Amino acid sequence: MSDIPSSEYAVAPIAQLAAYADTAIMEDEALRAARARADELGATTISPATGALLSVLTRVAGAQHVAEIGTGVGVSGLWLLAGMPTTGVLTTIDPEPEHHRAARQAFADASIAPSRTRLITGAPSDVLTRLADESYDVVFVDGPLLGYPAFVAEGIRILRPGGVLVVANASANGTIADREVTDPRTLAVREAAQLIADDDRLLPAVVPVDTGLLVAAKTR
Repeated sequence: MSDIPSSEYAVAPIAQLAAYADTAIMEDEALRAARARADELGATTISPATGALLSVLTRVAGAQHVAEIGTGVGVSGLWLLAGMPTTGVLTTIDPEPEHHRAARQAFADASIAPSRTRLITGAPSDVLTRLADESYDVVFVDGPLLGYPAFVAEGIRILRPGGVLVVANASANGTIADREVTDPRTLAVREAAQLIADDDRLLPAVVPVDTGLLVAAKTR
């Protein structure tokens, strides 16, 4: 008999499945180049498995209009656009002009028509208040964790009935389940998750990819 607790037997298969989920996704040259630019700029990017799931969710939602909070270097934008019809438009918000320059290059590398992207440079908390109610089919939140409560509240407002809200890093880098962890970033992610849980219009689920996705569908 092994002395290893049964819970530890599950760790290896889960880790192996996560690794397989990423390696099973083949990214094209535009995505690989975007990831290289992210390394140069020190910007974070979503995993291939997360990107693939974003494409699936936008495809299922039939998303013509997508709002993204946190452009980064365009990796997540490329995945979102891949799930949208050729007439779809991605509105993506980031406070860093350098990120938007890198994202424009990523979109150009992927032959995305300029008319399909609207890049807004500014603080997401300010920009979001200017977006119209119930005007987006998918809203993807991937900005600074401290802003998550405001981003989620505005994301719910601008999401159309039947649309999908997706929140990246839903585990707050793995700390959200530990109630003894009370740093500001973890508390902000918990508050955002509670906003979703308390909204009767939303049907939520946590997806264990990367650092976790919180996905919620809005009632039609």
